[in-house]
Amino acid sequence: MFEVKDTRVLAPGIKQFVVDAPTIARKARPGQFVIVRVDEFGERFPLTLVDWNAQTGVIVLVFQEVGVSTRKLGALNVGERILDIVGPLGNAAEDARYGTAVVVGGGVGIPLALPRARSLRASGNRVIGIIGARSADLLILEQEMKAACHELLVATDDGSRGMKGFTSDVLRELLVQRMHVDYVFAVGPVPMMRAVAEATRPFGIKTVVSLNPIMVDGTGMCGSCRVSVGGKTRFACVDGPEFDGHEVDFRELGVRLQTYVKEERLALEHLQRSCRCK
Repeated sequence: MFEVKDTRVLAPGIKQFVVDAPTIARKARPGQFVIVRVDEFGERFPLTLVDWNAQTGVIVLVFQEVGVSTRKLGALNVGERILDIVGPLGNAAEDARYGTAVVVGGGVGIPLALPRARSLRASGNRVIGIIGARSADLLILEQEMKAACHELLVATDDGSRGMKGFTSDVLRELLVQRMHVDYVFAVGPVPMMRAVAEATRPFGIKTVVSLNPIMVDGTGMCGSCRVSVGGKTRFACVDGPEFDGHEVDFRELGVRLQTYVKEERLALEHLQRSCRCK
């Protein structure tokens, strides 16, 4: 079992946990993830490795309390334990010295953008970060991203922080008006990643996206995380999670992410009724 060492509320419904997991912390690399099961009655679900420390043996996870499992996780207090954490899983990011690299993070994708910005900078790239959220109160890890990047640009849907608009709008303006870019990494909601890929396509810029489809075992056995990339079926857990953004079938990915929406809603309603009865 894995002890929760620290908790922090980053925004409404978004939390950061520091968890004791020394074996994972020793082997983790940017771009990888873990599979979490809160208790013996819970489902398995993936979470990105945001940070880790091999010396202290801790890992950092960020999640949004959306369904039953993430709400159960969010209800844990310091000193309580998570039943299972399996990882690190997935392929580590392949960084190189591209030149100017833009890292785009939207919503709860920002925590994954952070270690990628750090690793790209460590590889000798000039890193420009673009982060966004629906509103200022949902914008997370801004100061951490600012420290990781040479320059940070911010956008919110409602204009309450930074530019009014989407991260893809900021990127498009960057490409059209003032900047040569050699590499783009994007992570966040499917529509955002799709928009980023379309913004870079006319310029022929290498664009990589990190996908987070439905997963169960995280080792390629169940096949639930299959995605179409370049017309071929790939498993995000073992072939990814990073793929060429210009080759991902985002329409199919969006449809597959809706597979269990009804069941998730019923499970959440059951949890809420149970809480009211106590």
